[in-house]
Amino acid sequence: MTRIPIKADMGFDEEFHKSIVYFPLVGFVIGLISFIIGSLAIQIFDPFITSIIIVAGEVILTGGLHIDGLGDTFDAIYSNRDKERMLEIMKDSRLGTNSLLAILFLVLIKIGLLNSAINSNLMCLIIFMPMISRLGVIVMLYKTVTPRKVGMGNIFIGKATKGMFITAILYTIVILVVISKFVFLSTTLNIIKLLLSIVAVMLFDYLFKNHIYKKIDGVTGDILGCTIELGELIFLLFSYIVILI
Repeated sequence: MTRIPIKADMGFDEEFHKSIVYFPLVGFVIGLISFIIGSLAIQIFDPFITSIIIVAGEVILTGGLHIDGLGDTFDAIYSNRDKERMLEIMKDSRLGTNSLLAILFLVLIKIGLLNSAINSNLMCLIIFMPMISRLGVIVMLYKTVTPRKVGMGNIFIGKATKGMFITAILYTIVILVVISKFVFLSTTLNIIKLLLSIVAVMLFDYLFKNHIYKKIDGVTGDILGCTIELGELIFLLFSYIVILI
């Protein structure tokens, strides 16, 4: 999930899929580190440059894995080819036009929205962005299948349970409310708006899942990475429309 080194040899665990419940917690750690990076950068740079540093920092933290999934997904899904050819394109390491444009616009829009958040003294949104996007990606893991026999995402796809989903939602809400209310002293209205962002991201992911199913009859690891990146963007867009404006 990240490039953060952990000195522990866990070996192979056949029940590794149970870690799905911790996806939002991993996102919270990424968000916290990104917030620290942003808080340090803003002491030296203006909000725009700080936004670039935050986005770059998150890419480094995740090893670019999810943004690579975004590019591969857009190259394949919007190639207007049949299902088998789409799956082949998704495995191709070469960068296509759709991939380039998707990554370019995602990064530019994310930088612009983060810049607006920082200028509005709401850098704290960075903490919640990766957490809520990784909560939303569980939608892609609940009652889904993969069209591939082998793939990085196969260990998780279709393995999420209702219990995992509920647990992840509950502790995400607790973290969001506690951090917002007792650390950043957000108003009750803003906290409600943040909670609604969870609904917005999950709704988008549900619709995106249906769209992907029509294309390739399942979900792949690349699509999971793509969903995480798009979830972050949806969270920032929702926050911009509902909180910043």
